[in-house]
Amino acid sequence: MHLNTDFFAFAYLVATILFIFGLKSLSHPKTALRGNRLSMLSMGLAVMVTFFHPSVSNYGLILAGLAIGALIGVPLAVRIKMTAMPQLVAMLHSFVGLAAVLVAAGTYLMHAQQGHLNAVLLLELIIGSAIGAVTFTGSLIAFGKLQALLGSAPLVFKGQHLVNALLILAVFVLSALFAVNHSVVLFATVTALSLLLGFLIVLPIGGSDMPVVVSMLNSYSGWAASATGFTLNNPLLIATGALVGSSGAILSYIMCKAMNRSLLNVILGGFGNTAQAAVAGASAKSCRSASTEDAAFMFENASSLIVIPGYGMAVAQAQHAVKELYEQLQHRGVDVKFAIHPVAGRMPGHMNVLLAESEIPYDSVLELEDINPEFARADAVLIIGANDVVNPAARTNKASPLYGMPILEAYKAKMVYVIKRSMNPGYSGVENDLFYLDNCALIFGDAKKVCEGLVNCLKSA
Repeated sequence: MHLNTDFFAFAYLVATILFIFGLKSLSHPKTALRGNRLSMLSMGLAVMVTFFHPSVSNYGLILAGLAIGALIGVPLAVRIKMTAMPQLVAMLHSFVGLAAVLVAAGTYLMHAQQGHLNAVLLLELIIGSAIGAVTFTGSLIAFGKLQALLGSAPLVFKGQHLVNALLILAVFVLSALFAVNHSVVLFATVTALSLLLGFLIVLPIGGSDMPVVVSMLNSYSGWAASATGFTLNNPLLIATGALVGSSGAILSYIMCKAMNRSLLNVILGGFGNTAQAAVAGASAKSCRSASTEDAAFMFENASSLIVIPGYGMAVAQAQHAVKELYEQLQHRGVDVKFAIHPVAGRMPGHMNVLLAESEIPYDSVLELEDINPEFARADAVLIIGANDVVNPAARTNKASPLYGMPILEAYKAKMVYVIKRSMNPGYSGVENDLFYLDNCALIFGDAKKVCEGLVNCLKSA
């Protein structure tokens, strides 16, 4: 079947519009499912149309690629736990980065053999390879940290920012040289330096800042895909890659602003590297523990309760028990709201997804800036596995690596209950001053079992 270029341009335009609407719909839980469907339709249309493109000559390789991708992707999608979504996202970003490097290398070798190289193409190739290489190794380190294969503490050394800056400068200079005087050695050198840069950018990032890293890697993967689109002369890949890259960059900026971090430090790596400063000094303090019966009695007689979910809720898969607790308290006339910190969990929107999965009404879920004024009026707060995002040290301790980071002001409530497995500090390694305040009590145990215990107490009351 022979189709002219106008047909492909129109089909790719339709796919791009579908993708834009899909991306927009992902901005809210109520429309997220529609967003996924629109994005899938966009991708399906793009793949189907590409099959008829005159430049496609080997269908066997395409089908083989689709089959291999399906064999890897389907089991992953079926078996992956919600708690492991951040590391899955990081791993998928690494695939995009590796694909960009391989496409750039393959295209360079093919065009060099045919003698069809020019400065513009060489620039596209080296940019795609460099961004892809940074994305690949950076995503692997992020995966290792999120999967606990590597320690969550920042790995830093003296002069780290200078080394990173020199590496970035070297990549720029060698890329420019490659564009005017190409050689395999220059291509390989830029790619190798970019691979090293990806390692060095993410290694010094502490656990509490990992959501920002995941967001930034998402942006990198988009730009890598866009660069690959230029290489392959594919307008759809250019447009979708640019949309993913720009949306990831905007989200990273918003998250950096929410955490009082510098975006430049994120790019250069190593903005969570003083984690030891605030740990000392808290071990001599004592905290108060409470039973589920104590907390259930308090909640039942409260007028308002704010629930703060964290990674501990995700690990215990406690979201359905939380929903039952929410219904029991609502039935008793208690005003229950949920407070979400922008970096709660291990990736942007992690807690929103879990609460949506248990069908907790969206109207009850509030962001940081909306819920913070309500803590001082709340009778009680229930913190489920959240740690760094409620640490008052972010307001009071200038030595803390969390200092300056906006937090959920749970400490202002009349009474605070925290569900924790142990007294171990949060993912950032910073001791939580909240646990030692007079209005705070800890309920030790698995988040799901404690929430189920609270529900049973309310039912038997």
